[in-house]
Amino acid sequence: MTEATEETPQGLGVYRRLLEEIRDARLLPGMRLREVEIAERLGLSRTPVREAIRLLEADGLVVHQPRQGATVRVLDYPEVMELYEMRVVLEGTAARLAARAANEAELCQLHELNSEFAAAGDNQQAARLNRQFHAMLLEAARNRFLLRSMRGLQKTMLILGPTTLLEADRTAIAAREHQTVLDALIARDGQAAESAMRAHMEAAQMVRLRTLRRYERPLEE
Repeated sequence: MTEATEETPQGLGVYRRLLEEIRDARLLPGMRLREVEIAERLGLSRTPVREAIRLLEADGLVVHQPRQGATVRVLDYPEVMELYEMRVVLEGTAARLAARAANEAELCQLHELNSEFAAAGDNQQAARLNRQFHAMLLEAARNRFLLRSMRGLQKTMLILGPTTLLEADRTAIAAREHQTVLDALIARDGQAAESAMRAHMEAAQMVRLRTLRRYERPLEE
């Protein structure tokens, strides 16, 4: 029987740091996680780094490859499709529920976030505002089980690679798609909100597939 290990503050700190680097595409799918290099870069011993990698493995974000060791997991095409299928369902449902449950303050905040998103000066800022927009909409749905399911899905989505907002004009297009969702939320039209969010997620899926094809060759080399 394996004895359970308790996470240390340093290990959790390294874990959050590596999660951030995966999310921001500084650690791409297929990249090796070398304990010594990470420990030197962060000015720490190898112990918290090893603990962080173990936590990432438990999340399914890191796998051990023969002769390579720990690497950021690469999703295959069917997995990407399945991931987006679930995102379409969950975020579409969240939009439908938010049309009923969101209060006026939340709708105003969503509008402000989308305005900032549309005017974002760089891709990283746009990605951060986009995450905030979707997170607030999920909170506005008032369904803890939906929120829990979506958080698990979002963690897996970190290993998809660089944000789709790197695609030319994607931020402007996504902002318009957000606005269509917002219009339905303001009208308290759950069916329209769900339909608009599903269309938004399906558009993001198509951009993601193009992005993955672009990064496929470097990851194989």
